[in-house]
Amino acid sequence: MLFNFANLPYWILLGAGILMFLFVISTGLGEENIDIDSDNGVESLDTLGWLGIGQVPLILLLATDLSFWGLIGWTLNILFSIPNGFFGVTVFIASMILSLILGGFIARPIGKIFFQSFGEDVSSDRLLGCIGTVTSTLVPKENQGKIAQVDVIDTAKNLVTINANLPSWATKIPHRGEKIIVIDRQTKSYLVIAKDSVDRDRWLSNSSKNRD
Repeated sequence: MLFNFANLPYWILLGAGILMFLFVISTGLGEENIDIDSDNGVESLDTLGWLGIGQVPLILLLATDLSFWGLIGWTLNILFSIPNGFFGVTVFIASMILSLILGGFIARPIGKIFFQSFGEDVSSDRLLGCIGTVTSTLVPKENQGKIAQVDVIDTAKNLVTINANLPSWATKIPHRGEKIIVIDRQTKSYLVIAKDSVDRDRWLSNSSKNRD
């Protein structure tokens, strides 16, 4: 029963998850998170975050979800003696839902372990001052109740995708593909400004005054 042909889809899912974990280990976890367009509100971002989306690198989340899907589906098949027909489809869908929920909870601590293993500091403000590229349609201001995502190269030359907003005083709105600078860290996002803009000059001027 363990190697029954009906279990093949779950073995494939489990194998794919394990291969993704091996890829994460071999590449040092330098992948980006899923892109959440700035037109989505904070509420939808929180809902997706509950499933782990936007909280950890996408490939790590997929590896966790696929591994759980294969393991849970295979276990349920064994418990219910390889169900067929509608019951088999129900087991397949139920195992997928359970894997998404469990994967969202498990992927975050696993991500922290991987980051620490590769020398990444996940709690510091290491991204401040780094240059990034807007991947959402545009970056909204912090008081608009929306959020965007940008790809940032950190000081260790890793590609990191972060949630971003503009400060309320910003005058230039960066759009997809334009460069930004990370200037501050908030509870749910980083504050960024357009690179090579008057906002950058204003930020540099204020930073110099604060140091003096």
